[in-house]
Amino acid sequence: MAVRPRDDPGGEPGRGTGGRADARVIGAVLAGLRGAEPAAVPARLCAVAVELLPVGGASVSLRGDGMPVQLGASGPGAARLAQLQATLGDGPCRHVLETGEPVLARDLAAADCAGRWPVFAQQALGAGVRAVYALPLGSGAVCVGTLDLYRGIPGGLTDGQLRVARLVAGVMTVALMDLPYDLRDADEPWLGGLAADHDRVHQAVGMIMAQLNVGADEALARLRADAFAHDRTALEVALDVITHGRRFDAP
Repeated sequence: MAVRPRDDPGGEPGRGTGGRADARVIGAVLAGLRGAEPAAVPARLCAVAVELLPVGGASVSLRGDGMPVQLGASGPGAARLAQLQATLGDGPCRHVLETGEPVLARDLAAADCAGRWPVFAQQALGAGVRAVYALPLGSGAVCVGTLDLYRGIPGGLTDGQLRVARLVAGVMTVALMDLPYDLRDADEPWLGGLAADHDRVHQAVGMIMAQLNVGADEALARLRADAFAHDRTALEVALDVITHGRRFDAP
């Protein structure tokens, strides 16, 4: 995942750049969202994050029942990494959803990251990602999702860059909460397709429960394990289960 060199958009503390950084972020968000339909807003905001920060990709996910729901990404690589975290049930995104605290993984090849997320770190490194910065959407008390930033070189964010990342996450939280979720407010609800994908996973989990006579947690774990073993996403395996292309009780 290539990263274009760029100046520190957030400046450094004590240099009077905070106000200019805030104005730049707000201006970039307004420009990025101009003319966007509700369904395009999450991906547009991810693209803005990539433009403002020294990262190669970004994805945004909402807290879901059992698995996070991916809302958008700046590109296919970032989308795949978000799906990988959802499939594994592991990674910085999962930790943020559990704690409401940001995770700044400076180097996935380092022993602390490899020990913390051994499978995710290995897969992300294979995809060319060396650092992941995951920020909560909402607050520590009420974390509704995550903004995940990926880049191909190790290292952290400067104080100014972290300020910008937090501001983008805050703007993203407000923007997502302000979108028309209610079916009455939109001819084609923007969450319709995403909710349908999430429902398919839960439908598949129910079928696996019946096939193996196990509980929901065990069925979801089996689904995730099968997806990982065959280098697929949980959604891809779920679709096979629903269409009877895959049975978990088959010999």
